[in-house]
Amino acid sequence: MCAMLREIKWVSQVEGEPLRRWFVDSDLDLLVWQEDRCVVGFQLCYDKTRRERALSWQPTEGFRHCLIDDGEARPGRPRPAPALVPCGCLDVQPIARSFLAKSRALEREITEFVYGKLLEYQQACLKAAHHTVYRRLPTA
Repeated sequence: MCAMLREIKWVSQVEGEPLRRWFVDSDLDLLVWQEDRCVVGFQLCYDKTRRERALSWQPTEGFRHCLIDDGEARPGRPRPAPALVPCGCLDVQPIARSFLAKSRALEREITEFVYGKLLEYQQACLKAAHHTVYRRLPTA
């Protein structure tokens, strides 16, 4: 049986932003922003023990997939705050399956929203790959 996402209580809130909720397990972190109990954005961090990445969605920005650079590869220097570095499309199916298995204890509205957006992301990546224009190199 796999671990379940569990909610961290007492998450710091940012004045003027929607309510922030944070759910964790050993390999996933899910940050959800809600207004009137409706999800208005999320960030799903995955592969935390190896090469952590994050898939985020906000209504004004859409999707963003990034590597989380924690600054560990800079020996001898002060550790900077983690930075998000864009890293292109991913095969979201394994992450979506893992999320579904671990989200059984979450509110149904959160699970359905995030899972739906993961599937939407997959379609957007497939569409973008299909519409990529390849320039023909000049022949000598």
